[in-house]
Amino acid sequence: MSGVLDGERPAPADEPVAAEPVAVAPQPGSIAVGSDHGGLPLKEKIAFELRQAGYKVHDAGTDSTDAVDYPDFAHEVARLVAEGTCSEGIVFDGAGIGSAMTANKVPGIRAALCYDLSTARNSRDHNHANVLTLGAGLIGPSLAWQIVQEWLATPWGEGRHARRVDKITEIDRMYRAER
Repeated sequence: MSGVLDGERPAPADEPVAAEPVAVAPQPGSIAVGSDHGGLPLKEKIAFELRQAGYKVHDAGTDSTDAVDYPDFAHEVARLVAEGTCSEGIVFDGAGIGSAMTANKVPGIRAALCYDLSTARNSRDHNHANVLTLGAGLIGPSLAWQIVQEWLATPWGEGRHARRVDKITEIDRMYRAER
């Protein structure tokens, strides 16, 4: 699962960063994308749009319509965000549910399945999401691109939400410590 970084985009000063554990500072404007075979066409379209918008895109696969397992690609995208190689990640599968479940197993990841502009805003503003999952079998390319744009444009709201996100992070640490 190798990837390619390309494109340039200066990072806004208030751009959210990946949660712990991050070994190095995330590369601002670098987005990991990945999909299973069902999400491949939508991943390719969104990756193209991201590059056109000036983002660096790290493609974690797949690159074929041959049947593959979505957890492999959701895990790779989440790993790239958690380790700081990319500042955000987007995973595409049939419904987006399994990829969100998988990505959320990686310490420091807050993956959100979004299906409209409101859930995209909320996941970033309230929950400081750093991975977005989309169901390629449930939404079309135009709506998916609108969701991605809204998700990336929405800053972390902090304020009253910080306490709640801190609790999510503490639960993450608690179970990580037990292993």
